[in-house]
Parts: sequence; C-alpha cells; structure tokens
Amino acid sequence: MNAAGGAMLCLAYGLGLLLTGVSVQVWGISAGAIALPGLGLLAGAIAPRLWRTGPSATVWIIAGWVGLLAALYFQVRLPRPAETDISALLSNPDAAAEQTNLAVTVHGFIDTPPKQTRSGKLQLELVPFQVQQMDEANQPIRAAAVSGRLYVTLPLKLKTGLHPGQMLTVSGSLYRPKPASNPGGFDFRQYLAQRGMFAGLAGKTVDFPATEGRFREQWMWRRSLSSRLQQALWQVRQRIVRSQAAGLTVKAAPKKPKEPKEPDERPAALVSAMLLGKGAVDVPFDLRDSFANAGLAHALAASGFQVSLLIGILLSLTRSLPSQISFALSAAALLGYIGLTGLEPSVARAGVMGLAVLVAITLGRKVNPLHSLLLAATLLLLVNPIWIWDLGFQLSVLATLGLLVTAPVLTKWLDWLPSAIAPLVAVPLAAFVWTLPLQLHVFGVVSPYSLPLNILTAPVITGISLGSGLSALAALVVPAVGSAIAQLLLWPTQLLIALVEFANQLPGNAYAAGAIAPSQVVALYAIYLLVWGVAALHRRWWVAAIVCLGLVAIPTGTAVMSRLAVTVLDTADEPMLIVQHRSRVGLIGSFSPQDVQFTVLPFLRQQGVNRVTWAIAPDLTECHTEGWMQLAQHLPIQSFYFSSGACEPSETPKPPDKQQLIQQLQAGGGRIYTLPLDQAVQLGDVAVRQVNQDPLALRFQIGDQIWLLLRESKTVPLELVLPRLATLTSVLWWDGIKLDAQALSTIRPQQAIATRPPSEAAEAWFRSQTVPLHVVAQQGAIQWTPKTGFRAIAPVD
Repeated sequence: MNAAGGAMLCLAYGLGLLLTGVSVQVWGISAGAIALPGLGLLAGAIAPRLWRTGPSATVWIIAGWVGLLAALYFQVRLPRPAETDISALLSNPDAAAEQTNLAVTVHGFIDTPPKQTRSGKLQLELVPFQVQQMDEANQPIRAAAVSGRLYVTLPLKLKTGLHPGQMLTVSGSLYRPKPASNPGGFDFRQYLAQRGMFAGLAGKTVDFPATEGRFREQWMWRRSLSSRLQQALWQVRQRIVRSQAAGLTVKAAPKKPKEPKEPDERPAALVSAMLLGKGAVDVPFDLRDSFANAGLAHALAASGFQVSLLIGILLSLTRSLPSQISFALSAAALLGYIGLTGLEPSVARAGVMGLAVLVAITLGRKVNPLHSLLLAATLLLLVNPIWIWDLGFQLSVLATLGLLVTAPVLTKWLDWLPSAIAPLVAVPLAAFVWTLPLQLHVFGVVSPYSLPLNILTAPVITGISLGSGLSALAALVVPAVGSAIAQLLLWPTQLLIALVEFANQLPGNAYAAGAIAPSQVVALYAIYLLVWGVAALHRRWWVAAIVCLGLVAIPTGTAVMSRLAVTVLDTADEPMLIVQHRSRVGLIGSFSPQDVQFTVLPFLRQQGVNRVTWAIAPDLTECHTEGWMQLAQHLPIQSFYFSSGACEPSETPKPPDKQQLIQQLQAGGGRIYTLPLDQAVQLGDVAVRQVNQDPLALRFQIGDQIWLLLRESKTVPLELVLPRLATLTSVLWWDGIKLDAQALSTIRPQQAIATRPPSEAAEAWFRSQTVPLHVVAQQGAIQWTPKTGFRAIAPVD
C-alpha cells in the first residue's frame, strides 16, 4: 500500500469518528457511518477510473469499512459508568430521598493538580476506591468499594498540601452534574462524562489517611508508581512556576486610593502558561477571559511552537552525540514536557509530530508535514477517540493544517513585504482562516481586531515563549537564576497584557455573527479543501471568499428578518425573558453577574445579537445592578426602563452602584426611563403595562399573545391585586409562588410557565383545566414561536 492508500485509511478513520455526531442512528450507530461501506464500494468502482494515480479499488472498499469500525470503536470507548461507579449511589433506590444531595465520605487518590474555580473554590479530580454514606448525625452507616472518577470542589483554604497522586479523604455532598438547560450554555454533565466522571462531590473537609493503615492494600505497585510519577511531575512543574513567579510578581496599583497595593500575579501566570499551558497553571480568570475575547486564547496554551522550540534546543545540545543516543535523550525530554503540560490534546498532537521529526532525522529521511499531521491525529484518536470532539484538539489540527497548506501561499503573495515580516502576517492569517468556521459554530462570535492583534503581538509572544523556556531550564538547576531570567520578561509581558486590554476596550471588539449550523461548517471546509486541492482556483480565491461569506451571511440574515420568538431562560437567580422580533431584542427581568456570563450572553451571542433594543428591570438589588452593568459592558442597551420605585433617575441621593449603572448606560448611548404605573408603553411591536408594583404584575402583548408576569411580594398579599388581573391572559409567567385555585381561576391563563416548580394545588388546577404548564427548572429554557408554539429548546436529561 502506497502513501496515498495509508492517508485514505487515516482519513476514513477520522470521518467515521466525525459521523458519530450525526443524530440519526440505526441500531445505536450513526446512519452516516453505516452508509460508509456502501460508499466505499461505490467509490471503488468509480474513483480508480477518474483518479488513476490514487488509491486502488481495494483501498476504497477497505476505507469504507474502516470508517464504520471507527464509529463502532467510538461507541466502545465512550465513557460509561460501571456497576461499581460511585455515581451509582445517586440512582440507588435506598437513597431515593437523597439522590440530589447525598452526604458521603470518599477515599481516593488525587489525579489532577488542584485549581481554583470561578466561584472561588478549589477543584480537583479524584479516583475513589471507597465511599461511606453518612446519616443525619454525620455518622457512617455503610461503606462500599467504588470505582470511576469524581469531580471534587473544596474550600479554597484547603489548597495547601494537596498534590496529584496523594491519597485523600473528602467529606461532603455527592450530586449529579447538571446538563445544559439553555442554548449556548455550558453542558457540565457532558463535559464531565467525556472525562469519565458521572458525579460530583461538594467537599467540606479533607483528611490525609496513612498509606500504611487500613488502606494499605490500595497502595499496590501500579498505584504507587503512578502516584510517584504524578508527584514528580507536579514538583517539577511547581519548581518552574514558583521560580518564574518570584521574578515576575509585582505590586499592582490599587483600585481605590486608600487601598493597599496587591501583588499582580498575571505576568507570572502568563509566562508559565505559555510554557506549560493553562491546564497545568492556575491562570486568573480575568486574564484568561481577556485573551479569549481578544482572539489570543492560543497564547495561554502550550502548542506546536513550544514543541518546535524544545526540539531545536535538544538537537543543538545533542549534536555531537551518536544519533541513537541523541534520539533517546530528545524523545525522553519531549515526553517529559508533554507530561508537564498535563497531556493536553494540542500538546500531544505537536509531540507526536515532533517524535516523527526526531525519527526522520535519526534515519536520515525527509518529513512530509501533512503526512506527519495526519499520522499524529490518527494515533491520538486511536488512543482516545473521544478527543475527536475536544475543541482544543480540533482547533489545534485545523490551525496546523492552515499553517501547512495556506501559510506558504500567503507568504508568496506577500513577497512585497520584508522577508522577516511576511511570515508574521501569513501565519496568523492562515490559522485564523482555517479555524474561523469552527469558532463561529461553537461561539458565534468573532473579534474584528483578532487578526491585527495576532500580527502585532507575534514577535512579543515569540520572545516571551523563548524566555519562558530558558527560564524553566535554569529553574530546574538553580531557581534563583530562573527567576532572574523571568524578570527580564516583565516588560514584554506587561506590554502584551496592555495590548490585549486595549483591544478589548475598542468599540465593536466582539461581533456576534450567530452560531452557524454544522451543515454550514461542512460546506465551508469543503470549499477550503477545493480551493487548496485545485490549482486553478488558487488565483480565484476571492470567488471562494464571496461564496463563504454568502454561506454565513444569507442564512443568518434570513433567520433574523423572519424571527419572532419569546424565550424564558433557566437562570439561577431571577426569571429572565428575551423577546426577539426581527432585529429588535428586548429583555425583561433581572439577573446576577453569573447569569450574565453563563446564560444570557452565550444565548444572545448564539443568536447573533450585538445590541439590546430595550430592557425592563422590574427590581434592582445590588446583585442585579452588577449583572446589568456587566451586560452593558458587552452589549449596548438603547432604552432601559426601571420599574416604578426600583430606581428612578431623578432620585437623590442614589446608591453608588445604581448611579454607575445609569452613567454606564448613558455613556453607551442608552436612554433611561421610569416604567409608569398602569400606563401602556409601546416598545416597537411590544406593548408593556405595569399593572401593579408590589407584588409586581407586568402585562405585555407580543403579536396576539398577552403575557402576564407575576412576582411574589413579602409584604403584600396577592389577593389584593387579583381584581386587577381579571382580564384575558394568554400566557402566565411567574416565579413559582403559591397560587391557589381562586387566583388561577381569576387569571384564567391559556398557557403557563413557572420558573420553579409550583405548588401541588397549582399543578392540580392546571391538570383539571387541561392548561399546559411548563416548568423551566425541570425542562430548561422554554421558547414560543408562531410556528412551533411552546417547546423546551434545551431539554434536560
């Protein structure tokens, strides 16, 4: 079999894995994968006649079966909980009353470095071997041997002394991870399932059992060897990180004049992350978000550049040694570096390609970069086929492919630039073009300044990466020398952070194009491959660019101009409703900063929303004000309505946070209004009337649907307001307060949406009156459109 035949089989394997994403299945297998043998047979009959230098008919037929076997292999390797998995406790009939919050004490081994979460807790992964259920008096009632993996969160104060490979006892509450309940939201359950975890533990206390005690049998030789290796890698990693932190940690300017200066850990975290990756370094979330928003997230991930740099240094140091010894030392150092990064998919891909380069140099042969990329991706997917759906792996392969096939062409086109500058433009441009379709599909957002910023910062990132590697090598020998070298990187690092922050403050720094469909992604990459493979199309790339732009813009524009939808999001705080009518977007409700970051913004970006036409805040607590300010930082709000008494612009004095909100809205061109009581306000095609202030009753009409929003009051009984609600109501939307049969009979809703589960009496009324009831906390986000009516758009498992 020639190289073309081998490449065909590798591509067929990857295609079979990709087809596992097709929702249509037959006998539990993707319908597309089942069709591959037939397509291979058809290609074997036709392709050899048209492509005489290509693979033979036999290879085409085998490739079809390889694709099917890849899909079957994916199903076999898909993580599933075993009978002894610790998550089985949550489905135990004996624990039915405590399935969502089971008090346990778990014994196991730490498998990942402890890291801080956004909520200020400590997170790690535990390999459990024994669990004890606890009674109400916190006394053990039964113990059982368990297996699997466990996602553990702990108070941040317990971080000291924890490291991978360590035996640990954790007491806390066992829970089942939640799936995504909103479009564009983070699917925590799926994320953990891909890593082989099906339960989480909210830990409260920890203990360190002696390995020579009653758990001595758990310290078998394999576990002992694994723990020692994990601990050794962790110690090396900590030695590097601490050495660089000692040279780069500086005092940051205080936010307020009288506040003391706090240490700025961002430069040290940035330098360490460039070398070891953000998976092995605790990077502050504000720094991580800033780089992601600016399109420089790859700078915080160890990748092919670091591997290439390492190989170059190793080959230079071992040049005088015999080739076999040089290969052994270089390969060992490369594998050690991959271990230090925590085996991230992008680094693993680069590492396999680096090993291929070392083998070729040792054997005196040339390396085909495309073949080595295809071989590296295939080998990694053979080891772990689940990585086919890992975003980091996908972006790494696509960016590398772009550098191999497009960057050389762009460099030739840019021959009018100095030879040292042309690659600095061609490389980020090629990576940007090849990763853009996937980014639009996953995030629906593109930064207009991403490409110029990548070009501008390329020399800075290169210099910092080189300095970080030299600092790490010195730190392994003498930490003080590593700190001194790292200190030289302070100004370049601060310059890079300043450039990123400046780009994020520019107007329109994040444009929401809307999430594109998988079919659009496939079509875009098909055009890319066609332009790359057909030489005659190289000079007509602009035609392909116009077609690609149309594939994205036309469906998105058509969807926006015909859109009429009302969506109730599943938020952790207050109820939230979003009205979309063509290009006009309205918000009703209030939310916390966490809801903005994880629920509201992802949904709006997925829908391609770049501005909010109008917004109504029924009430404004300090938390809600902070949430609105965070949203206004990302999206301009044209008209903002305070509910009567919530916060009127003319009041004096105003609470500082609400005053800041008003100033921020006005700075963005927004207009501030007070929502009048019992007076209709026309917001485009939506008519809004505040029927009552406390308890809140807000009536609004969208098309032929009349909605009523009810909020519970702690001081005023709802019965006093009922006479004012005795009008036709198409949809009742309330927060799950206790509505009795009399109240519901007065309101007479035709549909109902409850944010939280209502009372049994309310559910009984809805059943007796055959009125459809949708509970957001149980079904996820609920959406109404004229075509589909009411439906859950993010079903909960």
